[in-house]
Parts: sequence; C-alpha cells; structure tokens
Amino acid sequence: MSHLIAPSILSADFANLQRDLEMINKSEADWVHVDIMDGMFVPNISFGFPVVHAANKHSTKPLDVHLMIVDPDRYLKAFKDAGAANITVHIEACTHLHRTIQTIRDLGCSAGVALNPHTPVAALEDIIADIDLVALMSVNPGFGGQKFIHNTYKKIKELKKLAEYNNPGLFIEIDGGVDITNAAKLVDAGANVLVAGNSVFSSPNQLSAVAGLKHAHLMHKA
Repeated sequence: MSHLIAPSILSADFANLQRDLEMINKSEADWVHVDIMDGMFVPNISFGFPVVHAANKHSTKPLDVHLMIVDPDRYLKAFKDAGAANITVHIEACTHLHRTIQTIRDLGCSAGVALNPHTPVAALEDIIADIDLVALMSVNPGFGGQKFIHNTYKKIKELKKLAEYNNPGLFIEIDGGVDITNAAKLVDAGANVLVAGNSVFSSPNQLSAVAGLKHAHLMHKA
C-alpha cells in the first residue's frame, strides 16, 4: 500500500481556509491533518471546534485530528461531533491511556497515540495492540516550520518492529519537518503516513508539492 499524505492546515491561510481545503480536495492528499493546541500542553494556541466544523464542511477527505492538549478526555465527543475521523492523543497527556483509547473507539473514530521526541517507543508496548495509529513527533510540538529531528528514523524502525507481531496494520505517522528531502527515507524506514504543513502551503505549486510527497519513494527508487 502506498503511504498516505496528510497536509496540516495549521500552515494554511486561515483567511482563505475554504480555498486551501479545496486545494487539498483536488490534490493527491489522503487526509486533512488538524492540530489542536491549548497553550498548556504546548506553548501555542491554534484553533477550536468552530474551525474543525468548518474544515469538515468543506473537506472531502477524512479529518485526522491531533490533540496537543491536557486532559483530552474532556473533549473527545466534541471533536467527534465536529467531524474528526481519527483522534490522536498524546501519551504524555493521558493518565489512563487505555480508557481514553477505548472512548475514542466507542465514539466510532480511529484511535491514535502521539509520542514527543523524548518519549521512547517502548512506552507503547502495553497499548500497541489497541490502537490504529502512532504519530511520532519529529519536532517538539507547538509550532509549525521547525527542523526535523533525525533520531526519528531510529524510532520508526523500533515502532515497526514492535507493531510487527502485535499490530501489523498500524499507521505510523510522522509529524514535523517533513518535506521532499526526507519523505522517501521516512517511507523506506517504515512510515506510512506523512504530515506536511509548511512544505505544502509555502510552495508556489501546492498540488505539485503534495504529489511530490506522495510519489517521493518511487522517484527515490528510480
């Protein structure tokens, strides 16, 4: 299966969000990545339910909602109601992670767990069989446009090995600093979902930027 591309609307033009979502609809992207930040778990604040509702209204692709917030359990149903197809919570923000994952699943969403750069993959050992997706943060969360952390390649390989027996269909998502220079290498290491914000929305040809990320592994092999 080809890897998936999830443009992050954190890097979109919020004054022209409908236009940017229509670009994603036309592109070879698979999901729309939606970063929710609360100013507590991460230093920045992004947007809340009205923007997610609006994104869902104009998007023809599933919303991949990444909650960078403390105590995410309070808002799981509200994000499902706003249009989330996938809900990813941070392992560092959940006291009772298994219960949180169960709640997401019971709401009818795919359940994901995100790991900050300093959190070891081994922390997932007791939850790996119960989740649909792991988001490896390849930057410290909270801001767009950061430099990629190279230790991520090692973590992808460790995660792929952990999932091999317990959850072979796991989505391994890379979030942060993804662009055309590292996309093929990430897929070769075992990633199958690439989140890209700045590298898509700052491109003069956004459709081509998405297509480049989608087919990077093929060009790499050629």
